[in-house]
Amino acid sequence: MEERLQKIIASAGMMSRRAAEELIAAGKVRVNGVTAVLGEKADPVRDRITVDGKSLAPPEEKVYIMLNKPRGYVTTLHDEKGRRSVSELVSSLGLRLYPVGRLDMDSEGLLLMTNDGSWANRVMHPSGEVEKCYRTTVTGGDIAAAAGELKKSMLIDGYRTRGAQVEIERLDEGGGVLLITIREGRNRQVRKMCEQVGLRVTRLCRIREGKVKLGDLRNGQWRALSRAEIESFR
Repeated sequence: MEERLQKIIASAGMMSRRAAEELIAAGKVRVNGVTAVLGEKADPVRDRITVDGKSLAPPEEKVYIMLNKPRGYVTTLHDEKGRRSVSELVSSLGLRLYPVGRLDMDSEGLLLMTNDGSWANRVMHPSGEVEKCYRTTVTGGDIAAAAGELKKSMLIDGYRTRGAQVEIERLDEGGGVLLITIREGRNRQVRKMCEQVGLRVTRLCRIREGKVKLGDLRNGQWRALSRAEIESFR
């Protein structure tokens, strides 16, 4: 499929689109041996593209998966503390996949991963307001009253949050399980919200992001997203 040259070059990870445009304007990009011009399109599979004399590598296959992240794994690909990374759980794919957003080490559940940077940015961009639902096991005082407080806007780390959608899934003696849905993705937001209303989170599992649901995917396992799931974020 034909795309603008600067997008093809940026997608190959060589440089930004702006830098690619500057090289095209400087006459340093060729398509099938012919000097390219700004606005030109090419097919990265069919055409031979060279950038400053170097051949552009064939485009990497785009992969979109959902991982059920276990507790104890970080979502950074290189951890200075030597902790286990989610990249270990998808190494069998033989591709460098990046987490779409964060899920802290003590949390578990649905984590999207891909090598498509444009798609990942679209999913994470605040304007998309993608819903994220967490099954949250808590202990504390009056959980029903606290659930009501979670539905209100609150100030956390100098940021005014929106009110969450909250459903009480189960109440036990001294604890319970809440389904908390937010449209933001601040660092440890659900944990901090619960702390602010007097609840202590003992387990936090993301079970839905947008229209993608964790379902019965086993802990530590992954599956490919369907075309409909991928497109649902557009």
